[in-house]
Amino acid sequence: MEKVRRALNDSPAMRWAVLVLVGFVLSVNYYFYDAFSTLKDLLLKEFNFTNTDYGLFVSFYSIPNTFLLMAVIGGAILDRFGIRRTGFMFVFFMAFGALLTAYGASDYYSAGGPGYGLMASFLPNYSPELKMMLLGRFFFGLGAETSIVVVSKILVKWFKGKNLALAFGLKVGFGRLGTFAALQVSPVVAGGGPNLTTAVWLAAILVLSGLLAFMVYMLLDAKLDKQVALTTPTAAPEKFSFKDLGVILSNRPFIYIVLLCVTFYSAVFPFVSYAPDFFADKFGFTDVQSGRVTSLLPIGTAFFTPLFGFIIDRYGKSATAMILGSLIVLGVHLTFAYTMVSPYIPVIFLGIAFSLVPAAMWPSMVKLVKDSRIGTAYGIMYSVQNLGLWGIPLLAGIILDKTNPGNPLVADYTMTILMFAGLGLVGLLFSLLLKFEDKKKAFGIELPLNKK
Repeated sequence: MEKVRRALNDSPAMRWAVLVLVGFVLSVNYYFYDAFSTLKDLLLKEFNFTNTDYGLFVSFYSIPNTFLLMAVIGGAILDRFGIRRTGFMFVFFMAFGALLTAYGASDYYSAGGPGYGLMASFLPNYSPELKMMLLGRFFFGLGAETSIVVVSKILVKWFKGKNLALAFGLKVGFGRLGTFAALQVSPVVAGGGPNLTTAVWLAAILVLSGLLAFMVYMLLDAKLDKQVALTTPTAAPEKFSFKDLGVILSNRPFIYIVLLCVTFYSAVFPFVSYAPDFFADKFGFTDVQSGRVTSLLPIGTAFFTPLFGFIIDRYGKSATAMILGSLIVLGVHLTFAYTMVSPYIPVIFLGIAFSLVPAAMWPSMVKLVKDSRIGTAYGIMYSVQNLGLWGIPLLAGIILDKTNPGNPLVADYTMTILMFAGLGLVGLLFSLLLKFEDKKKAFGIELPLNKK
């Protein structure tokens, strides 16, 4: 195994090439997820969506991973059947869902294209366009979350003991670059409404290109595994057992990280889905201006997360970083709720928090879970995370409709932002519990990642 690693895993050029390749898959994933943030008002106007409809559309992404536990199942499949087969299947689902969503928003479908009559035949309170887009969003979510689990295991495979936190930081950076591009490009392509369909199709085609990129990675992964098989006898893969779930779930620091994960991401990702509209309503920004200020968050994290990952690799203090990041999230949302401070400053600070916590949280898993079950552990995290990504956007839409009756296009966001602040407060509590547990039991979460 060491001989193979010297040939491939220890080659900096090969490691970074792999990171760029799978990072592109992440970028297009996040591009599609966030492309609709700056299109919210256009969707409301074009398809007569309500804020609740929009919240339902955003939250539908998380249904397969929340209620069907597909991220957990996908993680177990990954541990059992490997990266190539699992990754191709779920990246394919992601691309299929993106194309189906774009079809639901297309003029051809609205004019009575295939499936329109079927979608119009039930649940008349929801438009055929919304129902087809929900179906696409479902398949996109089915594939997207497990594909992120796959990428996480790829990084553990190639970077463990070799700047793993930096690799995870760059992974997060690639995702944020996708979000940045979506917030910048999507409203420009839509052109205020006439090219709404074009903007959605562009996002879908980018996801399809991500499937092609993953197929290229599969060739590299097959080459690595073939060389391992030729040079080192390998044991048969361990079969998945429900006992593994019990071992993982009995680990208290793991539980605290999972709970921090769901509260932290629920305070950020759903906020990004509403942020452009929030900035437009509170500060009078145009769609393009709102997209630009919101894009400061992902572009900042694209640079800060690798930096924080490098620091954590070298100096540790992962639990402390999670505490600080959670505290910043709480302060930012309280600032949004109660002040008229220019949104540029809080968004920058939110980007710092959005760099600190992921850079520390995701690679810390190697301290708590053995390599052979890392896919299952990440799957559990993503599945629980999706509980928040399902419920919070929907709840945000309901709160907006209830607190702004009869005026969905210009809304007071105070109560919605306070909900996000509450999530930040709960995340801060879990991060404090994590540090206390690590200090008591010495799991090594505060130690540098490369320290054995």
